[in-house]
Amino acid sequence: MNPLRYLFFILGIVACFTPWVNSPTALVIGFLLTALGLVPESLPLSKITKKLLSYSIIGLGFGIPLQEALTVTSHGLGLIMTSIFFTLIVGFFVSDKIGLTKKTGYLISSGTAICGGSAIAAVGPAIKADDDQMALALGTVFLLNSIALFLFPLIGHILHLTQNEFGTWAAIAIHDTSSVVGAAQAYGEQALKTATTLKLARALWIIPVALISAFLFKNESKKITIPYFILFYCVAIVIHDQLPQFNDWYTIIFQIAKKTLVVCLFLIGCGLSLSRLKAAGPKPLLYGIGLWVTISVCSLMWIMTHSANTTF
Repeated sequence: MNPLRYLFFILGIVACFTPWVNSPTALVIGFLLTALGLVPESLPLSKITKKLLSYSIIGLGFGIPLQEALTVTSHGLGLIMTSIFFTLIVGFFVSDKIGLTKKTGYLISSGTAICGGSAIAAVGPAIKADDDQMALALGTVFLLNSIALFLFPLIGHILHLTQNEFGTWAAIAIHDTSSVVGAAQAYGEQALKTATTLKLARALWIIPVALISAFLFKNESKKITIPYFILFYCVAIVIHDQLPQFNDWYTIIFQIAKKTLVVCLFLIGCGLSLSRLKAAGPKPLLYGIGLWVTISVCSLMWIMTHSANTTF
């Protein structure tokens, strides 16, 4: 046990609760600590991050009015469905053309289409993917998530996207929920609400996609990882709507949840290593980038074209 590692790790977490550290900064701090060997090796970072992210998203539900959630979801449902099936279909054929193994390509496509690592974790067992295929897909998605966290807010400001436009784009074009909410939080509070609501609506497609995947790859096992935090997030929105007398408490929960999301990005940074990035290899990475750029550009063009006629 190295006390110095725990000291710097705790200081990093404390810094996440200060006004000076946002989601992208937290990711960089975590990565730097890892690079310097100042992250405790005994900590199950992946498990802690997954749990904390779930609780944080549920907490965000207490800050989103029900009518706003319904409006945002109804306007974005068509775009969600189109982007998911477009990504899966294009990815399925392109991966075969470039010589990428079918399962690795499909896992990256699923992560791009729905919600990154969560989708890969759910679809992997359904198609009987091995550890190497899972690692390649997760490594590719993880790297692109890290890039999106910095790149998307920058592009949004350059193009003068509104809060709702950016939130919609982030929810469609960024893989993992953590990076979606991190990028949206860096852009603004309304962007965060829009992105979180749409992203979780998109994440619900894990279940049917995993079932379809099992059928496509002729796997008799139907074991699916269901993201139950999405249901609790919806319950939190309903509670906010039905019990308005506790609004002061909801505001506190919402503010705490936004800060714990920053901690999640710090923890993700702590789990990022150069060896893990190299493990993704050139071909899966190039495939993932191509698919990601395609869905990002297409969804952005659609949002900018229709924004004048859309009211969130």
